[in-house]
Amino acid sequence: MGTTFAFEAIGTHWRIELTEELSALSASSLEKKIKERIDDFDRDYSRFRDDSLVAEMARKAGKYRLPDDGPALMLLYERVYDITNGKVTPLIGRVMEEAGYDKQYSLLPKEVHSPPAWDDVLIFDGSNLTLRKPALLDVGAAGKGYLVDLVARVIGGAGHDSFMIDAGGDIIHRDAIGAKLRVGLEHPLHLDKVIGVAELGDESICGSAGNRRAWDKYTHIIDPTTLASPRDILATWVVADTTLLADMLATCLFFVSPETLIPHFTFQHIILYKDLAVTRSSDVRVEFF
Repeated sequence: MGTTFAFEAIGTHWRIELTEELSALSASSLEKKIKERIDDFDRDYSRFRDDSLVAEMARKAGKYRLPDDGPALMLLYERVYDITNGKVTPLIGRVMEEAGYDKQYSLLPKEVHSPPAWDDVLIFDGSNLTLRKPALLDVGAAGKGYLVDLVARVIGGAGHDSFMIDAGGDIIHRDAIGAKLRVGLEHPLHLDKVIGVAELGDESICGSAGNRRAWDKYTHIIDPTTLASPRDILATWVVADTTLLADMLATCLFFVSPETLIPHFTFQHIILYKDLAVTRSSDVRVEFF
């Protein structure tokens, strides 16, 4: 029968399914460890709470020792910042706040200003992040996907090798005997429908779309160079070996072509445009309806 956990955390719904059926005591212990890991990540990286590391960086410049999980996240951000010519940046936080996606979720836009350049603010040495001046970071382009990977480590560390984690559509699948997982691709214009089904092996899939977080003239995806939300693309999906990479590249595809990313990363993609045209990787396992 397996074991299932379902709960709300970091503003989204989580569903975790283990192939193995656990005792009530073991299930309770594992769920506690999972939620503690999520809370730790939120306390470090959330721009919506005053006691986070990110909030401290917004108040005070200086050299910050990153948490153990921080270097991998910042290294990927540094890479995609260069590859996308600054269109994907952790310095987007103040832009999001000014656009109305703030701590109060006011959704009331103010005057929006361009974010600073990476080299004007950040120095990353592989372990530490130095801020030349205070800045509000936002790791939303990859943070939730990365947290899914970190929760998967908790589950794997507890001795479980067959499971699925779905955090608001950021999904990782692991199966010891090679079973596949079929994942519906939500239609961004009709939330009760899917446009197709993708098949996952031991992989991750993440989707990105502006339909669920949209207000005024913005979505949660904002181009820092134009200060506008992209409108030509309705949704993207990326399949990759890690949920961190899948989440990040699903955002990148709103700003750059797959061909820009392919030399740097291994992934499969699906892009749904506003005219409902679809482009996809030749090797992605997907069936469209």
